[in-house]
Amino acid sequence: MNKVELDPDASPAAEFGAFLRSSREARGWRQEDLAAAVGYSATHVSAVETGRRPPTRRLSRELDRAFGWERVFARKALDIKDTALLAGFPEYVAQEARAAEVRLFTLGIVPGVLQTMDYAKAIAAGAMRRGSITPDQADERVAVLARRQAKLRRDPQPLIHAVLDESCIRRPVGGPGVMAEQLDALAAFAAMPHTVLQVAPLAIGENRAFDLPVYILTFPDRSLMSYAESAQQGNLERDSSAVLPTLAAYYQLQAMALSQADSVALIGELREELP
Repeated sequence: MNKVELDPDASPAAEFGAFLRSSREARGWRQEDLAAAVGYSATHVSAVETGRRPPTRRLSRELDRAFGWERVFARKALDIKDTALLAGFPEYVAQEARAAEVRLFTLGIVPGVLQTMDYAKAIAAGAMRRGSITPDQADERVAVLARRQAKLRRDPQPLIHAVLDESCIRRPVGGPGVMAEQLDALAAFAAMPHTVLQVAPLAIGENRAFDLPVYILTFPDRSLMSYAESAQQGNLERDSSAVLPTLAAYYQLQAMALSQADSVALIGELREELP
């Protein structure tokens, strides 16, 4: 069985999983050995180690008992609870890094993987001023975004389809300078050979396929995964057959959106209005 490589920097859950694996292996234990010691299945232990399942309070207590430690795992589990990342998002990010194709739709703000760092920092600062997140959580959001963008620049690069609701490019964020840089970045993104950028005009009205941000991943074996989120929760769908209706709706959205040429032209018009 191939051993899944872990990236402890991907998220707090991934850091917990990497620490758990290294601690287990230092003791010479198999996943089955640890599972028996804590009263969980080996499959559950594997999911926690790979960051696909966050550790519960009960599991953390059992891990501390099995290793003979005083609240080491319990404290690390609290770090996960305090994260600003929504449920399902850390696993989505891990899967995004291996996808052959990424399709996304957002409204209100430019999607994270297309944001400039100044734009991302302005969004995080706004959430912090509203009291939605702490300064540490704001830093975490920006750091996770930077890592996501770096992984999408891998070789070979995935094909990225991005449909942005027109509100994304019209909503001012961070002041004219930040917004100007962001619009320039979108135009540059559209010019890349592995990207498709479209704007869904406001005139679509009630015919817009989605009312929430949606991400669809296609893997090299053509299997699918989707992720959708509201302000308070994220939902990850791992069943390819269940993702197909979302993919069909995405194609319908693309058909109603502006062409890439017209989208870039609209972005250029808005850019000309800024300093």
